[in-house]
Amino acid sequence: MKQDTPPIDEASLHALVDGRLSAQEQAELQRRLAQDPEAARTVQAWQAQRDSLRALHADVLHEPVPPALAQAARQVGNEGRRIDSWQRWGGMAASVALAFVAGWLAHLQWGGSGGELLARGARPLNDFGRQAVVAHVVYSPEVRHPVEVPAAQQEHLVQWLSKRLGRTLKVPDLSAQGYELVGGRLLPGEQGARAQFMYQNASAERITLYVGAIDAGKGGKAAANETAFRFTHEDGTASFYWVDRGFGYALAGRLDRSQLLPLAESVYRQL
Repeated sequence: MKQDTPPIDEASLHALVDGRLSAQEQAELQRRLAQDPEAARTVQAWQAQRDSLRALHADVLHEPVPPALAQAARQVGNEGRRIDSWQRWGGMAASVALAFVAGWLAHLQWGGSGGELLARGARPLNDFGRQAVVAHVVYSPEVRHPVEVPAAQQEHLVQWLSKRLGRTLKVPDLSAQGYELVGGRLLPGEQGARAQFMYQNASAERITLYVGAIDAGKGGKAAANETAFRFTHEDGTASFYWVDRGFGYALAGRLDRSQLLPLAESVYRQL
């Protein structure tokens, strides 16, 4: 870019991706993006996030809001609080991810009979695995801000996240498998704070380790202490997840099962 041209602010980039600009504003911003390759790459990454999130659970996103849920929302007036809890996800990613999470939780909580709801409530580990996939889809394409604290400040990162999650955390070393730590971030979760550690290999392929406490509730104590691996695959993103003494771990990446399994086994052994 020319030195006398101010940098493009992120609010404008979000507005472009969200389709909130007029035709004239969009044309002007596209002209500036042609002179700013880094900003153009950021826009492309955010667009990829949006498309991946929409495809991740398209069937749920397009379901109508259940009447019971809509009525409860009107009565309690808690929409603002739910939105605030997801603002860490930022701009475009927040709006798309919130739509997915709200729709998905509505599907779980209101989509069946009382017996089905009880059965679903006893599967917090499955929910944890899916949340790890969503977090990976949101943050792994990020160009400018993939993490909150970089690997250069690993000691501070571990101390900070350990304090927020209420347990001493350990960052697995995956350098033998070709993955170096990029850094980490704090995320909100349905049952408390979550930590996400991001790794990257020489080909810029990223994997993320998602960590947090799991409260199984009534009838779920066995699941909360299960150390066996479980596997999920959503729209090209896979995750191996497990729980150990009430704490959940999920390793996610755009890898096939055979590629991700040895990485998950290495993480498990080190934790």
